[in-house]
Amino acid sequence: MTTTDHTPAETGDASWLVALDIDGTTLHPDGSASDAVIAQVRRLDAAGHQVLLATGRSAAATVPVLEHLGITPQYLVCSNGAITLRRDPEAPGGYRREWVESFDPTDVLRSIHTRLGDARFAVEDVHGCYRYSAPFPDTAIGLDSEHVEFVEFEELLNQPAARVVAVSLDHDLQDFLAVVERMGLRRVSFAIGWSAWLDIAADGVNKATAMERVRRELGIPRERVMAVADGRNDIELLSWAAERGRGVAMGDSPADVIEAAGELTGTLHEDGLAKVLATL
Repeated sequence: MTTTDHTPAETGDASWLVALDIDGTTLHPDGSASDAVIAQVRRLDAAGHQVLLATGRSAAATVPVLEHLGITPQYLVCSNGAITLRRDPEAPGGYRREWVESFDPTDVLRSIHTRLGDARFAVEDVHGCYRYSAPFPDTAIGLDSEHVEFVEFEELLNQPAARVVAVSLDHDLQDFLAVVERMGLRRVSFAIGWSAWLDIAADGVNKATAMERVRRELGIPRERVMAVADGRNDIELLSWAAERGRGVAMGDSPADVIEAAGELTGTLHEDGLAKVLATL
């Protein structure tokens, strides 16, 4: 494991593809970004690097962040890779859905519901609308949508979903992890957040698969990709970037996230993102 203070990148005139997680990496819990982070993001964007967001947030909760950062990238990876947006000035908000990965959530929902009867569920459909079985905690991040509906659990089934989110208020993280492991989920991809939170997408879909498709579309070599992130839903993304480019974990990331990355930067409150961006 190296630190960003000791690994400046040799970029020359070649542009890099830079994928930034939002919460805990780019933005503080209050939704703000530091002046140092904003300055570095804008510098790289102005220099011709492809700086974009790769987040677990919904599309509706991702696009507003761009105004704060002052960039309009060609692509945005949302919903942990299930939805990729493409810049379209004529579309509402300036972006349209380019790729959407969906699956039938019925089996997964029933499996979780059987083992975590107290869990609260949200299902995001292919249009970015959310159906909830019960209200989520106020601390839930990134599930914003203009179209929200509360329904009975059975109404969440048998309809194509971009992702399923399950939150258990009665389990601590370790208990929740143990229950999830006993489920032996198949045919879906899932990530555990900082709390008792399960985020499920179609089989093989994650931030890394979405970013690889974006990379191919932009024609940027694998050797010039960087990802900076801090959560367990970023493990595949960091591993993908570190394989031939640069995967950078924030300093306060969980141990398994740090292990997946090739580099370690400072914490959010130490402007770790700004420090690593300054090396490009």
